[in-house]
Amino acid sequence: MSLERFRPLTADVLAALAQRCCGPAPAELALAVRQFNQGEYFVCHETLEALWRAEPTPLRRLYQGILHLAVGLHHLQRGNRHGALTKLRSGLAYLEPFPPRCLGLELESLRHQVRHCLENVEALPPQQLDRFNWHEVPHLRTTGED
Repeated sequence: MSLERFRPLTADVLAALAQRCCGPAPAELALAVRQFNQGEYFVCHETLEALWRAEPTPLRRLYQGILHLAVGLHHLQRGNRHGALTKLRSGLAYLEPFPPRCLGLELESLRHQVRHCLENVEALPPQQLDRFNWHEVPHLRTTGED
């Protein structure tokens, strides 16, 4: 994986990104959130890929980050520990520069959940991945959601 993808964003770009995060979310994002939270990770990946490809600004990193999380959780469903860890880590890296809330998503909560998920997966030997507690899988929460 190229580190170029995770190159730090400049202060100007971060300021513009923070402003864009306050704007309206595309309708497809609500669909992706539902798919993610229902465990339909592969389909969610497809929905987010379309958003990511269409977004010309650094906001595309938000879509890439959630997309990578979905792929990581898909790998986890299929028992692929290495794939799960790799994609969960890269998804988290994509989301790190974003403010706590963006496009109505609670990203700080998501980052915390992903770190916890990573710790749980890392603690399991590959042959015991079926012992993963799916009640602790990350969920996308929207602003104002309990």
